[in-house]
Amino acid sequence: MTDEPRRRDLPERMLRLLALLQTRRTWSGADLAQRLHVTERTVRRDIDRLRALDYAVTGTTGTAGGYRLGSGSSTPPLSLEDDEVVAVAVGLVMASRGAISGVADASLTALVKLEQMIPARLRPRLAAISRATSAAAPSDDVAPIDPATLAMLATCSREHEVVGFDYRDRTGRRSARRVDPHSLVTLRGMWYLVAYDRDRKDWRIFRLDRITAPLRTHRPSERRDLPATDAVSYVMRSLATATYRYTALLTVELSAADVRAGIFGPIPGEIDDLGPGRCRIRLTGESPVLVTQYIALVAALGAEFILDAPPEITVRLHRLGTRLGRTQSDD
Repeated sequence: MTDEPRRRDLPERMLRLLALLQTRRTWSGADLAQRLHVTERTVRRDIDRLRALDYAVTGTTGTAGGYRLGSGSSTPPLSLEDDEVVAVAVGLVMASRGAISGVADASLTALVKLEQMIPARLRPRLAAISRATSAAAPSDDVAPIDPATLAMLATCSREHEVVGFDYRDRTGRRSARRVDPHSLVTLRGMWYLVAYDRDRKDWRIFRLDRITAPLRTHRPSERRDLPATDAVSYVMRSLATATYRYTALLTVELSAADVRAGIFGPIPGEIDDLGPGRCRIRLTGESPVLVTQYIALVAALGAEFILDAPPEITVRLHRLGTRLGRTQSDD
């Protein structure tokens, strides 16, 4: 073994040295030399180089002495095994869904950086693990998000790059899209891409769980003004004004402000004031169960209301009222 390996080996060896220091509280010089296939003198020199780069490597003497990586002003580069890379990526996806307040944006940024470095051999494993996390999805009809797709769309949005993909709308119809991506928004546990659809010449929102085969074009997109104050407002407005399979109209003897204050969180529809102490609520959704649930929430506010709804909803409400009445009679 030579006393000093060739200089071109230095960057790789120092990264390996950092990785070793991160895996154990204290390393002896002899153990580090053996792992790195160098002499203890070379280890001491590499330790001095790390200290010069502001890594807090401390040394202790004695039989239990050695080198220890402490807290410093620089974050050391991580050396991760394949399983650890996949675990970190999946964790970032879960955190980016907004389950933990204040870390969603940082998690998405970190995922973008990680996705650029993930080896091709790990992508199938990452996609498989993401599919296996369906229990964490917000509802039964929402598929888990592919981390690679999330990271790619975030990158294209940030770098203003045209992206293409196949899209399945809520009716199951598939189409090819080519868009200028604006930003990503997470709302009610779902991810949405806000983008300008080049073929349809209008702004659209796309659910990420319905996007397949995304493709970077490496072509610059046009910078357009979003027709809203921000992307979140645009998504919420688009969802509220959309018309789905089941729609119910309620005229309620409460102001719109009182209704919003009494229902926690956003509703699938619109609320418009009709005058003092009166408003109209439009509820719409693909599921009659969802619309029925929100009608029940409005009814629970205790105000008089008039309902206009299709039979699929009124029958469910009648059954619900019968069950509730039976429960009260049993008491």
